[in-house]
Amino acid sequence: MRLPFRQLNVFSADPVLGNPLAVVHAADGVTEAQMAAFARWTNLSETTFLLAPTEAEADYRVRIFTPNGELPFAGHPTLGSCHAWLAAGGTPRARGVVVQECGVGLVRIRRDGARLEFAAPPLRRTGPLEPEVLAQIVEGLRLRASDIQRHQWVDNGPGWCAVMLPSASHVLALHPKWSVLDDLKLGVVGPHPADADVAFEVRAFVGEGSYEDPVTGSLNASLAQWLIGAGLAPPAYVAAQGTALGRAGRVYLRRADGDVWVGGDVVGCIEGVIDLQPN
Repeated sequence: MRLPFRQLNVFSADPVLGNPLAVVHAADGVTEAQMAAFARWTNLSETTFLLAPTEAEADYRVRIFTPNGELPFAGHPTLGSCHAWLAAGGTPRARGVVVQECGVGLVRIRRDGARLEFAAPPLRRTGPLEPEVLAQIVEGLRLRASDIQRHQWVDNGPGWCAVMLPSASHVLALHPKWSVLDDLKLGVVGPHPADADVAFEVRAFVGEGSYEDPVTGSLNASLAQWLIGAGLAPPAYVAAQGTALGRAGRVYLRRADGDVWVGGDVVGCIEGVIDLQPN
């Protein structure tokens, strides 16, 4: 089975300083087992498969796989999949907006100048973290309890929880104890100085697999909903992520038209075909 394939870089205009994504086109004949196996083989944080939509309003459907399993939603796969779909000649049903169908439902994507941006899906879980979760985070990040300025569940599908530290330098200094973080999906955010070109530094720790994600659209989406809604961030700001990993991710967040929009650069890196054998 030979299918069109693209590999892209998301959340950076530099092809090697964002978060890579593999995209398989015309994947309606690919089995779930083949999707999971190919995602394990690419070993990227996410690999996506573009399919015909099942919802009348959608332009395409996407399934999103990590090396460990399927996700209902993720941010950099949303922007990267949309870029790949458009690059392959996709034409949206409605002028000015692409509608993606995925595990959390329909997600709107539109252009913001040279960038793409998606409307953040609603949070599935909010509210303060439980004391036992906070204690796990304090130990897992080698912090003092007083280092955590704010905390919140910010789950929009993947299961994110989040804490705010006093500064970006606190965030960049973290060296987690992975075994303690266990199955948490944890976002950490801290403010940069007022004269910096970005407002916040963000890191994303996935305890299962002991993995730090380079640049995370879903987390930044839910962080922005929390921070802007609570008055902890302005209505529009830029977040940096990936600095600790040698990346230079930039995520553009803004509240407009009643939604939080999450934007970033996307550039193509590899284009060709793949040969998926039965398994």
